[in-house]
Amino acid sequence: MKTLTKEMQAALTPAKAIEILKKGNERFINNLKANRNLLQQVNETSEGQHPFAVILSCIDSRTSAELIFDQGLGDIFSVRIAGNILNEDILGSMEFACKLAGAKVIVVLGHSKCGAIKGACDHKEMGHLTTLLSKIKPAIAHENTVKENRSSSNAEFVEKVAALNVSLTTKAIIERSTILRDLIKSGEIALIGGMYDVGTGVVTFFE
Repeated sequence: MKTLTKEMQAALTPAKAIEILKKGNERFINNLKANRNLLQQVNETSEGQHPFAVILSCIDSRTSAELIFDQGLGDIFSVRIAGNILNEDILGSMEFACKLAGAKVIVVLGHSKCGAIKGACDHKEMGHLTTLLSKIKPAIAHENTVKENRSSSNAEFVEKVAALNVSLTTKAIIERSTILRDLIKSGEIALIGGMYDVGTGVVTFFE
């Protein structure tokens, strides 16, 4: 697998970038890693990088974007934070990645059995975690199909909140960043959400 160059990155469309991620996940779940020399990629990216995607995912140890999408050094910008929530610093990082560094797609990736989502569903409070979990509360409020047992003990409720959290985050990216909104409108980049199943390794993208 070749290291991405500026020319290779520029030639990619947003749709092709998404397809690369989908194929990478297929390799991952079938235990068929692409043949790449990581030490060679260290050398080839030492003077610069040209990633094709930005992936906002959770800090959960099972959700490393490089692994589940079978990508190498210099391929993706990986943004990780509990609950894959959004803040100004993350928005700024995305703006840099897409406007200045040329990434073609932003992926907001939630996952099943997320501890941050469970904590928010249980209204946990602890130090700075309280502020972080408060950013998930809009998803809890929007979930109106589950009427009883709206807590972490209800697996169905947790998964529905996790998916809504992804959808609301993608919406917030468009609403809060004029730079990214303009890039999306012009077709220069794509924005897509998805969920990773920690039990199967499968990523399901929201169409």
